[in-house]
Amino acid sequence: MSQIELAPPVAPDWHRWRQGLFSGWTNGLVTLVTLAAILWLALPFFRWAVINAVWSGTSADCAKETAGACWAFVGAKFRFMLFAFFPPPLQWRPALVIALIAALLTISALPRFWSFRLVPVWLLALLGVWLLMAGTAGLEPVSTNHWGGLPITLAVSIAGLAFAFPIALLLALARQSDMGIVRCLAIAFIEVLRGVPMIAVLYVVMLIVPMALPSGAAVDKLLRAQIGVTLFFSAYLAEVIRAGLQVIPAGQREAALSLGLGRIQMLRLVVLPQALTAVIPAIVNLSIGIVLNTSLLAVIGIYDLLNATKTSATDPTWLGFYSEAYIFAALVYFAICFTGSRYSLWLEGKLNGSNRH
Repeated sequence: MSQIELAPPVAPDWHRWRQGLFSGWTNGLVTLVTLAAILWLALPFFRWAVINAVWSGTSADCAKETAGACWAFVGAKFRFMLFAFFPPPLQWRPALVIALIAALLTISALPRFWSFRLVPVWLLALLGVWLLMAGTAGLEPVSTNHWGGLPITLAVSIAGLAFAFPIALLLALARQSDMGIVRCLAIAFIEVLRGVPMIAVLYVVMLIVPMALPSGAAVDKLLRAQIGVTLFFSAYLAEVIRAGLQVIPAGQREAALSLGLGRIQMLRLVVLPQALTAVIPAIVNLSIGIVLNTSLLAVIGIYDLLNATKTSATDPTWLGFYSEAYIFAALVYFAICFTGSRYSLWLEGKLNGSNRH
């Protein structure tokens, strides 16, 4: 006689909320104190940001004593915040770059599109980003000194992750190698890069590297910063990949070798697919960290999103609206990172579900 397994009853949402917030007098007291603190902090901010805010107008409207947040400033400086000093008539090019990166990220985020064919697609996309921003192939040239804003934040993050990945993969494999000199060099590279702050790496590529180049040779400032970001995060990514490699039981390697597979085939067909799948959520989290750390490019004079936003508040016409500028930048960063965080959770659940089947 077969048995039918019924799912356990699920309490309604309001019951779970009540249990979580008011399950006892201590829990209820903590909940009430927390709510009071939130209201005490949120109400003045709400009055400033919404009720008394100036949504349109001029800087003179925002200068009134009764005025709250000056969102008219964000509207007036919106294009500068996004594109910095890129010539206004040509700002359709960085806008197209943002759209291109967003489309490729959306496609790459879906597991059904995961294949090696994405590699040439992304390389071509990065080349297209460079051509659009630099203005070759018939477009009006624009110096990298005029690049800035959101396209720089996204392009440096994406290119940093894309170029750091193969370096990190080689470093992770080298750190597990039986060859002593290779293993020592990999360990030295990883530990040195992980032992210094990213600002120090950026200062080295900006100040030390030009002095080490031959006389007359020059490397673009943005390219040097990109190299520094790539090398810095390759060390962290190598440790993430190494963690994935350690998850794979040694028996699988031995079984693959006993079946006649070479070492490269064993890595490509057996070890790496499982190891990389296991650390995808960690890679997504590291990617979010790369996006946030691009704000450090401001210390070497590159106008990323945060630096462009801060600079917009130094306009004599709209002088001093730093709070509104930083809130705008924070919302953009939050939108990017929150999307990445939710994607990481969704992907982790999907991969766990696939593994159970």
